Amino acid sequence: MSSFSCVSVTVVNRPTFSIFSFGCRLHSHRWRQNDPVRKRKGGKLRSLKRSAYFLSCGVLLFLLFFQSQLTLKSRLPASLSLPSLLVPHFHLLLLLCSPSSLAMADGIPSAAPAVDPRSGFCSETKTFHSLRRPVPLPPDSVPLNAASFSLSLIPSPLPDQPAIIDAATGASVSYPDLLARIRNLASALRSRAGLSRGHVAFLISPPELDIPVLYFALLSIGAIVSPANPLSTPAEIAHQIRLSNPFVAFATAATASKLPPHIPTILLDSPRFQSFFDPNPAPLPPVEMQQSDTAAILYSSGTTGRVKGVALSHRNFVALIASYHTAAKEAEAEEVEAWPRVTLFTVPLFHVFGYFMVLREVALGDTVVLMERFDFSAMLAAVERYRVSIMPVSPPLVLAMAKSDAVVGRDLSSLKVLGCGGAPLGREVSESFAARFPSVEIVQGYGLTESSGGIAGTNDQEENRRYGSTGRIAANTEAKIVDPTTGESLGPGQRGELWVRGPTIMKGYVGDAEATTSTLDPEGWLKTGDLCYFDHDGFLYIVDRLKELIKYKAYQVPPAELEQILHSHPKIIDAAVVPYPDEEAGQIPLAFVVRQPGSTITEEEVIDFVRKQVAPYKKVRRAVFVSSIPKSPAGKILRRELINALSLAKSKL
Repeated sequence: MSSFSCVSVTVVNRPTFSIFSFGCRLHSHRWRQNDPVRKRKGGKLRSLKRSAYFLSCGVLLFLLFFQSQLTLKSRLPASLSLPSLLVPHFHLLLLLCSPSSLAMADGIPSAAPAVDPRSGFCSETKTFHSLRRPVPLPPDSVPLNAASFSLSLIPSPLPDQPAIIDAATGASVSYPDLLARIRNLASALRSRAGLSRGHVAFLISPPELDIPVLYFALLSIGAIVSPANPLSTPAEIAHQIRLSNPFVAFATAATASKLPPHIPTILLDSPRFQSFFDPNPAPLPPVEMQQSDTAAILYSSGTTGRVKGVALSHRNFVALIASYHTAAKEAEAEEVEAWPRVTLFTVPLFHVFGYFMVLREVALGDTVVLMERFDFSAMLAAVERYRVSIMPVSPPLVLAMAKSDAVVGRDLSSLKVLGCGGAPLGREVSESFAARFPSVEIVQGYGLTESSGGIAGTNDQEENRRYGSTGRIAANTEAKIVDPTTGESLGPGQRGELWVRGPTIMKGYVGDAEATTSTLDPEGWLKTGDLCYFDHDGFLYIVDRLKELIKYKAYQVPPAELEQILHSHPKIIDAAVVPYPDEEAGQIPLAFVVRQPGSTITEEEVIDFVRKQVAPYKKVRRAVFVSSIPKSPAGKILRRELINALSLAKSKL
C-alpha cells in the first residue's frame, strides 16, 4: 500500500515569498526490510532508480512553483490564495507518485484489477468501474475552493476572446476584466456586505453578465451560493429560504418582492451593488477553507418527494472540473482543426447543469453567451450572430431543432457540439437531428443535482453513435445496478436501480437527515432512483424513473420508451406518456400529443403507430391532443402536472 500526503504548503502574502515549505511522505512496505525486491540481485540499482525518480519529482515541483509565480500571481484575484492555485501542478506530481508510476520506476508491472476491461464490471464486488483514464485530484488536505481551482486552469496567456457576452445587447466582459471584477466584488462582499465563510447567499435573478462574476466571488470567500428559479412563486421561495437559512439575498427589482421581508436583500440592478466592482484600496487577506466546505445549495425534487436543498462541496466541483478539463485537453490534442469555443447557455444558471457549466467554461477559457430568457428564435439568432460552436441542451430542444421549420434559412454552420442531458434522448430523435445537421456532434451526458451533474457521458464520435446511451461512467466513479426488490447487485444487461459513488457525490440534503439517509447509504453510494442497465461494453442506458414506471397488470412500462417512439412520427412535435387509472389493469399508458401545425393525426393513428413497435402490454391505449407539454427549466417532462390535469378533468365528468 502506498500513500501520498502533503505536510505543509505555506505562503506569506508579501512582495517576495519568505516561506515555502513542502513535504511528502511515501509509505510502502515494499521498500522496507521485508521487501523481496530489495533482496534480489540488483536491488541497489533499483534503489538508485527510485532515488533518481523522486529527485526528478522534487525538481519538477520546484520548477512548477516558480513558473506559477510568474504566470499566475500577476493575474488572479488577491482574495484567491496561491497555495490553492498551485493545485493543477500537484496533478503532475500525483501522476508521478501514483502506484502505477512508482511501480514503473521500480521496473515492476502494476497488478491488474479483477475487472472486465470491456464492461468495467467486477464480478467479485458486483461493481462497475470507470473505463476512463483516472483523473488525479489534489489531496483532500490542500486548502482549496472551486473558484480558485477553475480560475487557475484558465489558459495562459489569458484568452483574447470575451469571457461572457449578453446575447440580447452584445455587452461583454473580457478575461482580464472578469478576473478584476471577481477580485473587487469578493473584497466588497467581505468588507461592505459582511459576508464570510459559511454564510449562505440566496440568489433569485435571470441570467445576466454579473451572475457568473457573483458566483465566483462568493465561492472565493467561502460563502455558499444558493440560486433559485426566478419564476418560482413566493411560497416556493419561502420553502427554499427555510431550507438554506441565508445570511443575505441577491435579487433584482423585478424579483425582490418574492422574498420574505426579513431577509436582507441586495439588488443586483442597484447603484450600491454596482459600486462593489470599484477597486478596493485595502485588499483583505485570503480566506482559507477546506475542500469539504459546502460550496452550493442547489434545489432538487430529490430522488423522491418535495423540493430539497442539495449541499455540494468545493471538493465535488473540483473533482468535476478536473475531469472535464482533462477530457477537454485530451480532445483538443487530437483535433485536426482548431475552432473557436463559444458556448451559448440555453440552460438556466440556477440548475446544476448551468451552474457547473459556468465553472467549466471559464476554466477552459471559452466564451459564454447568456440569454436572459430562452426563446427558440432568439437562440437561433444568437448562434448566427456570435458564431456559437457549443450548446448545452435538453432533449426537447434537440427535437425542436430536428423538426422545426424555423431552422430553415438560418446560418448555423458554426455549431460543432451539442451537450445533451436532463432526460434520455432516443435513437429516432438523434438520427433525425443528424440527418439535418450532419456536421454537429451530440455528446450525451447523465447526472443529477445530487452528483454535481456528472455521472456518465460520451466523449468521441464512436461513442456518440451509441444512440439511446448516456455514455460510460465518468473517471473516478463507480456504479452498481441494484434489484429494487431484492437488493441484489446485478451484472451487464440486467435492469435495476443505478447506485453511484465517487468524489462528485453530494454531502446530503440540508435540514433533512431522513432524506439523506434514505438516499445515501453508509458506504457512500447514492441511490439515483433511475431504472438503468449497462451493456457489455460499459455503456449506461437510462430506462426511466423508478417512480414513473406505469404498472400495467404484472408488467412495468417505461414512459420514456413510448415517448421516443412518438417523437419519431413526422406528424407529432412533442409527446408525453403518463399512467391512467384502469379498473382491470391497474394503470394503462395514456399519451399527451402535440400535433405538427396542419396535422390531423387521430387518436387511432397514434395508438396504431405505437402498437406496431412494442410488445402488447406496452402499447398506448389512449391519446389526448394538447398544445404543449409542460417541462421543467432543464427540459424534464412535468408528468405530475399532466396527471393532476387528468384527475381534475375526470372529477368534473
